[in-house]
Amino acid sequence: MFPSHATESDPPAGTWDQIELAGHLCRVFEPARPSEHGFVVIYLHGSLAAPIGRFAEFTREFDRHGLRVIEPVSGRSWWTDRLWPEFDANISAEGYVLERVVPHVEKRWGARPPRLALLGISMGGQGALRIAYKYPHLFPTVAAISPAIDYQKRIDEGVDPGLDYLYGDAEAARQDTATLHIHPLNWPRNQFFCCDPSDVRWHESADRLRMKLSSLGVPFECDLETEAGGHGYDYACHIAPRAVGFLAERLKQETRRV
Repeated sequence: MFPSHATESDPPAGTWDQIELAGHLCRVFEPARPSEHGFVVIYLHGSLAAPIGRFAEFTREFDRHGLRVIEPVSGRSWWTDRLWPEFDANISAEGYVLERVVPHVEKRWGARPPRLALLGISMGGQGALRIAYKYPHLFPTVAAISPAIDYQKRIDEGVDPGLDYLYGDAEAARQDTATLHIHPLNWPRNQFFCCDPSDVRWHESADRLRMKLSSLGVPFECDLETEAGGHGYDYACHIAPRAVGFLAERLKQETRRV
């Protein structure tokens, strides 16, 4: 379905590096043969901040499609537009993406919207969706794997003091979730999200997002049926070809719009 630059047996030829950007660590991937269009994926990590480059399945797909990647590291910020002092006392994680990462990508690689895409897993998956819904002109292409959309649950359960600090109560958090940021007339043109049906914590909210998008007539793709280990990197790595392939194909489509 998607053009291939390598076979499954080929090891990824691209390289990962680390940079400091405005006082914070970012991980950067340079494929062996970058796309002629200069596409860049901004990857938002999950709550454990495990480097996506640790997983060969993702690196292989980035390399296959010639996608440059930048992965800012924000800790358990939930990628909100609220200050999380463990990350930065002066700029939110969302603000950092918009005001530091996006300009850096343009300066370093000459990549501007719509040649940018968002990708995230779990905490980063909901962050990618929420930021894309808020700023679809910047990020018309987004993919979210196992997105932790209804994160207000973690406040009710008393299992995430960080979220309680960010919002104070579950209702304030719910009001800021990705689902409530969907605008019926202004949305990212290309969106894909997926969640393992055995992911008991997050599948319901992904299905609720599916229903809302459908009722609004907003185009999207999703996979809420594939089972591959529940919530975790086994599932994420299994779905990596579909998610990264979606980004690559839709980024190409975007070039034909301008």
